[in-house]
Amino acid sequence: MTSPFSLLLPVYGRDDPAQLIRAFRSAVDEQTLRPTEALIVRDGPVPDALAAVVDELVATSPVPTRVLALPENVGLAHALTAGLAACTHDVVARMDADDVAMPQRFAKQLALLDSGYDLVGSGLYEFEDDESVTIGVRTPPTGVEHIKRYARFHDPFNHPTVVYRRGAVQRAGGYVPVGLMEDYWLFARMLASGARAENLPEPLVKYRVGAGAYRRRGGFGQLQAELRLQRLMRRAGMTTPAETVRNVIVRGGYRLVPESLRKVAYRALLHRGFRRGASS
Repeated sequence: MTSPFSLLLPVYGRDDPAQLIRAFRSAVDEQTLRPTEALIVRDGPVPDALAAVVDELVATSPVPTRVLALPENVGLAHALTAGLAACTHDVVARMDADDVAMPQRFAKQLALLDSGYDLVGSGLYEFEDDESVTIGVRTPPTGVEHIKRYARFHDPFNHPTVVYRRGAVQRAGGYVPVGLMEDYWLFARMLASGARAENLPEPLVKYRVGAGAYRRRGGFGQLQAELRLQRLMRRAGMTTPAETVRNVIVRGGYRLVPESLRKVAYRALLHRGFRRGASS
C-alpha cells in the first residue's frame, strides 16, 4: 500500500503564471499516482496574475490543495522549512514552479521509498523554452556508497526531483540557507545522520534552465557561500583537509570565471564528478 504524501511547491513573485500551471498540472493531474494533498507555499507578495493562477489551481485541483501564504519573501530555504511544517504527511515530494514532472514520477519514487528509503531522487532532462527539446540530461549517482563518495565533492541529488521523509529532514537539522546550496548541505547532513538514500537514474523531471541560471551560480556572494559550505562540511567531518582544499580551488574558482565559461565548466564538473564518485 502506497504511503500518503504531500506535494510541496513554493512560489514567489517572479514566477511565471503559465509555467506554474504547467508545473502543477504535471505534478498532480497528469500523475499515474497523484499526491494525497498539494501545498503551495507563497513566498511573500505576488503579482495579481500569479495570485489568480494560484487561486485557480486550488479551486480546480483534483486533490486537496492548500496555500501557505508567507507575508514576506524569506527565500527558498525558509519557505521550504515553513512548508514542511505545514504538510499533513511525513512523506513529501518537492516540485519547482517552472519544471515539468513526468507522469510516472511519483509512482516510481514512492515504490522505492516505501521499500525503506528516506530520500529518493532521480535523473532529469534540461530544457530552455520548449519542454520537448532536451538540451541536457543529468544522471545522478546511484547506490548508497557511490552517493556518499560523490557527496564529498558535489550535490548527489537533483533537488527538484526529490521525495523524502520529513522526519529524516528534521533529524538532519532541516534547510539552512547557504547561498544557492541549501539543498546540498541538507542532503550531506541527511547522509551523515544515517538517512537511507537512493537515486533513480531515469529522468523523471524536466528542469527548466532559465535565463540567468549560470549567472546566479557565480560572483563574490556565491564564492562566500561556497567557502562557508566547505567550512561546514569540514567541521562536520564530511570531508578531509585535502578534499576541502580541492573543493575550494575547483568549486570556488568556478564561481569567479565569466558566465560563458561557467556554463561549460558546470557541465564538465558535473560529469567529472560522476566518474570520480564511481572510482574513488
